[in-house]
Amino acid sequence: MLVIGISGHELAAREREWLQHSSVAGVILFSRNFASRAQVAELTAAIREAAPRPQLVCVDQEGGRVQRFREGFHALPSLDGFGRLHASDPEAALQLAREHAWLMASEVRATGVDLSFAPVVDLGRGNLAIGNRAFHADPAIVAAFTRAYVAGMHEAGMAATLKHFPGHGSVLEDTHFDDATDPRPMDELRANDLVPFVAGIAAGADAVMMGHVKYPAVAPEKAGYSPLWINGILRGEMGFRGVVFSDDIGMAAAESAGGVKSRIDAHLDAGCDVVLVCAPALVEDSLLAMDARPVSNTAAISALLGRGPAGWDGLLADPRHDGAIARLAGLDTGVA
Repeated sequence: MLVIGISGHELAAREREWLQHSSVAGVILFSRNFASRAQVAELTAAIREAAPRPQLVCVDQEGGRVQRFREGFHALPSLDGFGRLHASDPEAALQLAREHAWLMASEVRATGVDLSFAPVVDLGRGNLAIGNRAFHADPAIVAAFTRAYVAGMHEAGMAATLKHFPGHGSVLEDTHFDDATDPRPMDELRANDLVPFVAGIAAGADAVMMGHVKYPAVAPEKAGYSPLWINGILRGEMGFRGVVFSDDIGMAAAESAGGVKSRIDAHLDAGCDVVLVCAPALVEDSLLAMDARPVSNTAAISALLGRGPAGWDGLLADPRHDGAIARLAGLDTGVA
């Protein structure tokens, strides 16, 4: 299955055609697709109307510098602020993280979007892509935040996606632009980067997004292209039964597998359920690649569709909305 990107504020004719393809399970929205709450709600409705099957409409609305919807949405703090608060008041930090999750998910759901790819459970150890998107450097502390965040998202009727498996925070490179290799052995990864994923799976996380990092002491391929990481470790050893997403195949680190078809085949053959194709320029080649594969069962993502009523009127009338905003007001948004 594919989740694809589109170009603007409205569906173009060719994008309506893409949605007819049997392999398209959803659409991921970016800042380029957002003008206002009303506009993105109309776009989401148009996506659903144009497709012959249910579509998973997604976004990255983590908070801080990764928040695609801004005007009309609360400016969410970056996750590292919770980590700093944890040093002086762990209980308050965990409760605020849960409120952050609920607020983020509630506002996204109010707009008709199903899923924000969150939480980031990578360790905060200096990675250029992760930075203040991570809660903390300590795996036990990140695990506690992961449990709280998954609970908050579920309270808002949104599925939770742990990313970026098996952990992107302990390498320096940003895989949007460079390859990244983590040489550590498996026992060190189990004792560190995997700890928050174990906690998130136990808390009922619904999906996992793979990273584009290679761990040569464990497997020769990058994690998202690795049957050992996906089927052997994530599903086998760790018992994960939810949906596995690739990271975006347009990232530089994804290119090691070859062209678009090779990247899609490598992800799906390794065990990914859904491949992210965020750049509209790559969508047509991706659809051609899927034509050569068995018909996708897009029903597998039905568990990720948003639950409960969507609408801003009801959310704004909920006292928890204003309360959450007030309680989060003292934290840094993490936007320079």
